Amino acid sequence: MRMDQLPTPCYVIDEKKLKENLEILGDVREKAGCKILLAQKAFSCFYEYPLIGQYLDGTTASGLYEARLGKEEMGKENHVFAPAYKDADIKELGEQLGELQRVCREKKIPVMIAFEGYGAAGKGLQIGNLIQALDPRGFKVYAVKNETEEEWMHPFMWRFWTKIPEKGRIAIFDTSWYRRVMIERFEGKTPEKELEKDFASIRAFEKQLTDDGMVIIKLFLKIDRKEQKKRFEKLLVSKDTAWRVSKGDLKRNHDFKEYKAINEEMLRKTDADYAPWTVINATKKKEAKVAVYQAVIQAMKEAVARKELEEKGSLEKKTEMKRETAESILAKTDLSKSMPKEVYEERLKELQKKMEHLHGELYRRRIPVVLGFEGWDAGGKGGAIKRLTSHMDPRGYVVNPTASPSDTEKAHHYLWRFWRAMPKAGHIAIFDRTWYGRVMVERIEGFCTEKEWKRAYGEINAMEQDLVNAGAIVLKFWMQIDKDEQARRFKARQENPKKQWKITDEDWRNREKWDQYEVAVEEMLEKTSMPHAPWIVVEGNDKYYARIKVLECVTEAIEKRLKEERK
Repeated sequence: MRMDQLPTPCYVIDEKKLKENLEILGDVREKAGCKILLAQKAFSCFYEYPLIGQYLDGTTASGLYEARLGKEEMGKENHVFAPAYKDADIKELGEQLGELQRVCREKKIPVMIAFEGYGAAGKGLQIGNLIQALDPRGFKVYAVKNETEEEWMHPFMWRFWTKIPEKGRIAIFDTSWYRRVMIERFEGKTPEKELEKDFASIRAFEKQLTDDGMVIIKLFLKIDRKEQKKRFEKLLVSKDTAWRVSKGDLKRNHDFKEYKAINEEMLRKTDADYAPWTVINATKKKEAKVAVYQAVIQAMKEAVARKELEEKGSLEKKTEMKRETAESILAKTDLSKSMPKEVYEERLKELQKKMEHLHGELYRRRIPVVLGFEGWDAGGKGGAIKRLTSHMDPRGYVVNPTASPSDTEKAHHYLWRFWRAMPKAGHIAIFDRTWYGRVMVERIEGFCTEKEWKRAYGEINAMEQDLVNAGAIVLKFWMQIDKDEQARRFKARQENPKKQWKITDEDWRNREKWDQYEVAVEEMLEKTSMPHAPWIVVEGNDKYYARIKVLECVTEAIEKRLKEERK
């Protein structure tokens, strides 16, 4: 194409000369040990950003649209600053925030805002600025400090799962789930060997929530060492403010370079499309305020736009229930296995006495246990749980019967109610029906979308991995019976006045969908049975045999762990 044939306006770039200039800048960067950023106002030909990113460290922007452009096209550091805004402009931004909060509430969009950054960067100040624009009835602020004893005794992410907002509300965190991989890492409280597991837990947490519709806004307030020291000195002058500066703050300022490297690694490893970081220069407080407002506004606008597109979209087409498993796991189960009553009674006494002893050992060694029971209606879950807990100290275990979710539970991520019930160290949590309802009853009855239940396999595996990482023993039991045995037990319940409450019309309706449930169960077993959290299929046609097998599997798993602990 000839030059005079190019459409206007048009910009022609000599990439050879551009590369020469970039090489000069790259040389300066290397020799000076500094970072060089592209000012997007001066150069906005984003097709060249991948080339520029080979020589420079990232981009700067004065607005969120430019920031997003830099992030998407270059994918490196992204710094946002605000020009000189008038008070009227800031007021307008605040009004936008208030309106967006109302829209998010109406559309049931939950929002989490995490403030991180260097000490004295102004997290508290900026949170105060932010909430001035919000309806106080629609948000809650959490100041995250050192773990309490109760929090320490639970898995790492437990205290944050329990604080996620319900749909339509906002949760604001003054420091967040990143404390473990920043401050606590610097202080040596987070073992380096556990670090990658912690990063994985954080990424899984954010991915699960955002997939479910949560808006996660992560703001990192940045100042340099000199500015930080100046602010600390100012605070230390007065006894009214000196308490705000801890020994840890002064240590991190003294070793600023080391702590900075930790923060930069964290930003690299946890920056994701679904939960990106916005780095804000907090040296000038007014400009930082504007940048915070802009970041929150932009994220909430995008969330509202996505929600409106979803509302306009067509209903998801239901797919035919087909088994993906090549070989049936349930079909291989030998349901002829049985146990004479006298053998059962003798063995039951032995195992219950052993369980009593092991329960005490678990408490002393602070080992948590999570036991999940699933199975066919009338499959024997209740009977097995009753025999398992018979000789256990009631102060050290909880049986959680899982029913249909309440309105409050429906307003949260489906795993929220299960995370809240997870045991602390040394305790046992038993679930009569579990989080696997998402890939069984919710899947079959259409209570969730196909996209949601297919996503759930990975979400469940990630949750169970978190539990194991925290030291928990995780076992899951599928109580297997055949269709004829179920019919016999249903009939027996109907004919016994004392057991009629156990049989409902819903049980009969579910029986009609036996084949569909079988497909779902096969897929569930295949995709979620892991070495660290196995499924145990229990041959359940004979109740005596089933109860003993459950007790044997639990006691063996505990004994194995205790043996490992003693090494």
